[in-house]
Amino acid sequence: MPETQSVYSSDLAGVVVGETAISDVQGEAGVLSYRDIDINDLVDVPFLHVAWLVLFGEWPTESEKRALKSFICQHAALTDNEKLLLGQVNRELHPMLMLQGLVPLLEMPTEDTLGRGVDAEQGLFIAAKISSLIAGHHRLGQNKSILDPIPGKLRHENFLTMFHGRAPTREQVRMLDAAQILQMEHSFNAGTFAGRVCASTLAPIQSSISASIGTLFGKLHGGADQAALEMAIAIGSPEKADEYVRNSLANKVKIMGMGHREYRAVDPRAKILKPMAVELCRDDESKNLLATLVAVEEACQREFGAKGKEIWANVEFYKGAVFHSLGIPTHYFTAMFAQARVYGYIAHFLEFRPQNKLIRPRALYTGTPPEAGKTAA
Repeated sequence: MPETQSVYSSDLAGVVVGETAISDVQGEAGVLSYRDIDINDLVDVPFLHVAWLVLFGEWPTESEKRALKSFICQHAALTDNEKLLLGQVNRELHPMLMLQGLVPLLEMPTEDTLGRGVDAEQGLFIAAKISSLIAGHHRLGQNKSILDPIPGKLRHENFLTMFHGRAPTREQVRMLDAAQILQMEHSFNAGTFAGRVCASTLAPIQSSISASIGTLFGKLHGGADQAALEMAIAIGSPEKADEYVRNSLANKVKIMGMGHREYRAVDPRAKILKPMAVELCRDDESKNLLATLVAVEEACQREFGAKGKEIWANVEFYKGAVFHSLGIPTHYFTAMFAQARVYGYIAHFLEFRPQNKLIRPRALYTGTPPEAGKTAA
C-alpha cells in the first residue's frame, strides 16, 4: 500500500493536530474565549467559577460552588509528609523545577468526592497543592515557616497570605484573580500540547501536568514573563529603551514579551493587563519599571513600523509588572503562570482521555549512508 503524503512542518505551524471545545484563539482578530465566552466577560467572575467552567463546560451550581471552594481549601493545606518533602528541596532551586519534580510525588486521592470522576478529582487536588507548594518554597527560602490556608478565605487571598505572611488588600486579590483568569487557558499552546502527548501514552494526570509545567518553564513560552521584567530592570529607565531596542534588533536578540505566535492583532489579554499594571504600579520603582516596559513597546512599534510591520506586547510583557506590584519576586512569575494554567491542563486531559489516541508523528530522516565499500578495520 503506498504511503500517504505527509505534511512537513518543523514547528507544527498551521498543522491541525486535534479538536477542542475548551478555548478558542482567533489570532487574526485578537480574540480569546473560554467555552464560547469572551475573556473580557470573564475577568470579573470569581476565579474558581471560571475554573469550573473551563474544566466542565458549564457554570457550577450553588452546591458545586460550595463543594469546590471547600475541596480546594482543604487540599491546599500541605500534609506533614508534603512539608517534609518540600523541605528536602534545595532552597535555590527554581520554583518551576520544584513544581515539575514534586507534582508526581504527591499522594493522589482515589475517591470521587466532587462527582466529576477520579481524573478531575486528582487534577483539582494537584491544582490545590500547587499554590501551597509555591508559597511554601518561598517561605522556606526566607528561612520562615510554611503557613496553612485559612478556611473560608478566597483562593488568591489565601495564596498571598501564605506567600507574604500578611493579608492582602481586596484590590490586590481582585487584580490577581483577573490576571490568573487571563492565563488560565490558551488552546494548544506548547505546554498544553506536551501534556496531551504525555496523556496519549495513558500516563496518569500527574505525569501529564508535570510535562506541561516543564514545557511552560521555557523562555519562549511561560518564562517570557520573568525575562521581560528582568529586561526592564536591566535597561533601567524609559530613556534607555530606544537604544536597547535598536541594539537588540541589530544583533538579532529577541525582545522578550513582544509579539505572539498566534496573534496578528493585539493580544486581548495584554489589553486588559496593561491598564491593570498602570493601576497597581504606584511606588517609584514599579512606576519606573512600567514606564520602561511601555517605552520598549513603543520603540519596538516604531522600529517595526518603519519596515511596514506591526508588533504588540503579549500577555507576558505586562503581567510581570502586575506580579511585581504584588510583591512576587521575578523568579516566581512563571510558577504563578503554572498556578493558573494548571486548570487548562486538567481540562485538556479530561477532554482528550475518553477519545485517547497515541500521538506519534513521523520524522523526515536526513542521515547520510556510509561511504560505499568502506569497511571497518
